[in-house]
Amino acid sequence: MEKIRFEDLACSEEIKQAVKDMGFEETTPIQGLAIPLVFEGRDVVGQAQTGTGKTAAFGIPAIDKVSPDKKETQALILCPTRELAVQVSEELSKLGRYKKRINILPVFGGQSIDRQIKGLRKGAQIVIGTPGRVMDHIRRKTLKLDNLEMFILDEADEMLNMGFREDIETILQSVQKKRQTLLFSATMPKAILEIINEYQENPKIVKVVHKELTTPNIEQKYIEVKERDKLEVLTRLIDVYNPKLSIVFCNTKKKVDEVTDLLQSRGYLTDKIHGDMKQTLRMNVMNKFKRGDIEILVATDVAARGLDIDDVEYVFNFDVPAHEDYYVHRIGRTGRAGKTGTSFSFVTGRDFYLLKNIMKYTKKKIKQHPIPTIKDIETIKTEALVGRIKRKIEEGNLQKYIKVVENLIEDDCPSIEVAAALLKMELALPEAKEIKMDSPKRVKDTGAQESGMVRMFINIGKNKKIRAKDVVGALAGETSMKGRNIGVIDIHDDYTFVEVPEEYAEEVLMKMRKNTIKGNAISIEPAQGKKSRRKRKRKK
Repeated sequence: MEKIRFEDLACSEEIKQAVKDMGFEETTPIQGLAIPLVFEGRDVVGQAQTGTGKTAAFGIPAIDKVSPDKKETQALILCPTRELAVQVSEELSKLGRYKKRINILPVFGGQSIDRQIKGLRKGAQIVIGTPGRVMDHIRRKTLKLDNLEMFILDEADEMLNMGFREDIETILQSVQKKRQTLLFSATMPKAILEIINEYQENPKIVKVVHKELTTPNIEQKYIEVKERDKLEVLTRLIDVYNPKLSIVFCNTKKKVDEVTDLLQSRGYLTDKIHGDMKQTLRMNVMNKFKRGDIEILVATDVAARGLDIDDVEYVFNFDVPAHEDYYVHRIGRTGRAGKTGTSFSFVTGRDFYLLKNIMKYTKKKIKQHPIPTIKDIETIKTEALVGRIKRKIEEGNLQKYIKVVENLIEDDCPSIEVAAALLKMELALPEAKEIKMDSPKRVKDTGAQESGMVRMFINIGKNKKIRAKDVVGALAGETSMKGRNIGVIDIHDDYTFVEVPEEYAEEVLMKMRKNTIKGNAISIEPAQGKKSRRKRKRKK
């Protein structure tokens, strides 16, 4: 669709000036489709991916349509997370900076409810909140929706994924008068369609389909790595590329804590956000990150939803996300506002199927990137130091330092050795071994059906009444491997084949060699050559 200039929209001059201050001249596709319809008073369903400008699509009409002469809440915006509620509030505050006497209030859990109650009593024409806290205020009668004109659901599919459907419907049912209802969502599952049919009146559906779910200005790469080497690889990448700001995504809160502690112990300017942290602390961390006081933010998906910081140069997927849309959201935190960005995903043997699903979902090839070597790090740091030295020489004012060097030369220390010693002191690197990704020979090429897996041979089978769950229970019970990580299990009369992730292969061999399955002593070894030997045995 043809883009529309903001100055041609049927909105107030105050809005147009605010948009101009923000540096925007033309609408995004979703804005160009939705904004005119919202101004007409239509119910609208907008389908578009994250990062496409949905906030302004409903925010511009909401600010323009509410009356500053009425203190009652006239527009309610529901968001799935605290962070997104704050993000939307900040965006709307920028859009409404020139429209006087409009109060915009975010309400969410983790923040003082007394402060929110004071804000509501003072008068807030636009309220932005999470379903749980909005429900709380409705029950307390501190949020009254008798004069509500506009109801907006932002990232509706995410709210349903988080289990908020009942809350959403309760809130919708509490609004007795006719209102304009807007719904924005990246996907349209059946539950969303049911809400549309039940609570919207003849809605106009606008849809923006991207050929690529990920923007072309984000360079996507993956690194094949063992779990135990992830932190070392992460720090090497940070040292090589030296990003101004970067985000590290982990799948669990526990992993966020661990990675943050380890990065901080290595001297990196790092902090974290996740769901177990108090909201005030999370907001404090975010403000430090925006200011550049910390350079690396470690986060979970939910905690980072809605982050919009223009200068994030790199995103590191420390864990590959289990859901493809989480991947899209993660890497979308870089390459914003027309800038370029890079994402790295750390892929272990058991994660390759997730990587394939992501590439299929995004229709984008993700290229493999080698692990930076110790020599790479030394070269980068040496070049950076030499550059700093040259700049200092150009600046001059080195007389008192030259005097120190002259004294050392008088003490029979050659000038070239003095310089080399200073470089060695400055460039001292911790001892580190090169990371080798090749598997030990005895567990290579075992005929596994899945990439990154190793096929094992066990010398008992159906004759001993062995079932798949017995194999899973024994392996998961005796090793650090989880049952869900175990691959294909093929049980024959007197032997069994089982596939395990490559990174656990050595541990499985070591811990199961003198162990039992269902009370039967077993022999376990890599499956290489076992099939052919079995065939020869039967021929004899």
